[in-house]
Amino acid sequence: MSSNDLSALNSRFAIPGHVQFKEGPGGLTVAEITNSLAESTIALQGAHVMTWQPHGQAPVLWLSRFGKFAPGKSIRGGVPVCWPWFGPHAEDAKLPGHGFARTVMWEVQETRAQPDGATFISFGLIETDATRAQWPHPSSAKLRVTVGAELKVELATRNTGSAPFQIGEALHTYFHISDVADMKIKGLEGCTYLDKVGGTTSKTQQGPIVIESEVDRVYLNTESDCLIEDLGLKRQIRIATRSSRSTVVWNPWIEKAEKMGDFGPEGYRGMVCVESANAVDNVVTVLPGAEHILQAMISVEALA
Repeated sequence: MSSNDLSALNSRFAIPGHVQFKEGPGGLTVAEITNSLAESTIALQGAHVMTWQPHGQAPVLWLSRFGKFAPGKSIRGGVPVCWPWFGPHAEDAKLPGHGFARTVMWEVQETRAQPDGATFISFGLIETDATRAQWPHPSSAKLRVTVGAELKVELATRNTGSAPFQIGEALHTYFHISDVADMKIKGLEGCTYLDKVGGTTSKTQQGPIVIESEVDRVYLNTESDCLIEDLGLKRQIRIATRSSRSTVVWNPWIEKAEKMGDFGPEGYRGMVCVESANAVDNVVTVLPGAEHILQAMISVEALA
């Protein structure tokens, strides 16, 4: 993005003490948010929340130091937006996994300083001939982010056409942890999940989730908050959701992380994905004129 475009963004949407637009890594344009409660960086490509760190806390989101920041490339870490499908496309394997939303440009639509000191920013997905070729349904997608002591992310899909359509979606959130060996995930006990490692099988979660090898699971019909209990950082991360019926838990472990190339050595040890989603059996039908909103609220609590 040219300096003129940055100038126009800052002229229209910058808020002193809250939001400024800058050139980020790889030349990507980013919104840099710093307020009295927290700081965050959001790329306009993908409306991708890359970082969020409440003041006085370690980073809550994991962002790879070895990530490839380039136009049209997905960013390894933060909160990638998977939309309008999750995983491989159901009918055309040539289309990008997890949809196109995370690699195309979004436009800033609103910024606002909140009375409690938090910062609100809203993005709209920019439609192009390329996106319409992959997703021919008349619709709009917006991502609304509130950066404060909590991080609130809303993905809103509106059906602007005359026929219903189905979407799969996820806020594919990478969380920063001290070490995968000192972490467990609570809140999914008793849930049925599809285990995608070594073929897809259906299982039931027994007790908290402990990661000691590759994990790639879609938990179905989930409603409870998820808690990432981190003994090393003496904190737990709470993920509360609305209109999210699936929870995806993912860690590639050693071999897959090495093949991906953008994790770096031991990168898999410092992260876990707990994704707020609607996937597989929980895809969502959006009726004409209706809007569906997937929401995740992330907060940090001290361990007792």
